[in-house]
Amino acid sequence: EYQWKGPFYFIQGADPQFGLMKAWTHGDTNNGDDEWGEEIKLAEQAVQAINKLNPKPKFFVLCGDLVHGMPGSRWKKNQEQDLKDVLKNTDQDIPLVFVSGNHDIGNTPTRETIDDYCKNWGDDYFSFWVGGVFFLVLNSQLYFDSSKCPELRQAQDAWLDEQLAVAANQKCKHIIVFQHIPLFLSKPDEDHDYFNLDKSVRQEIMEKFHKAGIRAVFSGHYHRNAGGSYKGLEMVVSSAIGCQLGQDTHGLRVVVVTEEKVVHRYYSLTELGSHGIEKELLDMLAKQK
Repeated sequence: EYQWKGPFYFIQGADPQFGLMKAWTHGDTNNGDDEWGEEIKLAEQAVQAINKLNPKPKFFVLCGDLVHGMPGSRWKKNQEQDLKDVLKNTDQDIPLVFVSGNHDIGNTPTRETIDDYCKNWGDDYFSFWVGGVFFLVLNSQLYFDSSKCPELRQAQDAWLDEQLAVAANQKCKHIIVFQHIPLFLSKPDEDHDYFNLDKSVRQEIMEKFHKAGIRAVFSGHYHRNAGGSYKGLEMVVSSAIGCQLGQDTHGLRVVVVTEEKVVHRYYSLTELGSHGIEKELLDMLAKQK
């Protein structure tokens, strides 16, 4: 869909992370993830809320940490199977888009952990078009620590440059990026920690994105809502479907794309499930040219 066809919207979710809630409560985030009944219920609630929406979203993107078990850990396969069983109930007219997170491929990914993820969930980076808007899905672990697979980081960099050149030629309406780890949480020059990218890497990516005219980057990882902007590039950090580490509610983000802008709002699962999308956003969608 290279042509603009009028406003549309999609749903962004992040960190269903089956297994974290128990691990977090027990203070054992390495082995305490042997129960995830609570997360199953939340993921089911998310799918039910999305299925009820009218009009339907163009797609549902999950921005990483699909499950809590790290590669090779004891419960990972069971957690993945349970998540797949929940997601199978998503309305078949709503495509699912998966983004790899640190728990999906490891904090320091290897070719093996990435291959395993790709077999299970699809490519770790790719692009797609919806109604004249160009979407890029990136593997942010390669920016976080690619020490065990530097050639994969180089491959993604080369691919990204090619994709941005394509986007420039196609004169797309907007370019939107999905990745797990945020570039930054609130300020472009904030210090580096576990929840954002290293400052030097971040600066390079932000400049590249800014020059390419990228409108927004959507991510998860922080288990809280946050965000900021850099020279007109908006960084949107969405809280989790699963375990909350701050004061936010389990939720999903509704993102409306119009000709001029990208507008988004975070809804709790309960609110979205019972009331749907608010009138103000629906009105934006109805303004067909």
